[in-house]
Amino acid sequence: MHMTSPIGILVIAIVVLVLFGKGKVSNLMGEVGKGINAFKKGIDDGKADIAKDEAAAAAAAPAAKDVTPIEQKDQA
Repeated sequence: MHMTSPIGILVIAIVVLVLFGKGKVSNLMGEVGKGINAFKKGIDDGKADIAKDEAAAAAAAPAAKDVTPIEQKDQA
């Protein structure tokens, strides 16, 4: 796979600025930032919901019962 050089990235950035203008690019980057923040918030909310559900399931489940047989010492 071909890696883009720093000069190639600079040329792409200049072409994008010429085509769309500074205002459109800055608005687009702002929207991308908002999207990333919303995604991170959604991930955190999902983790909190999972933890809450696991805690509720653990509280509702009955305690485990020990069913290990006790060995008798005096067996004849």
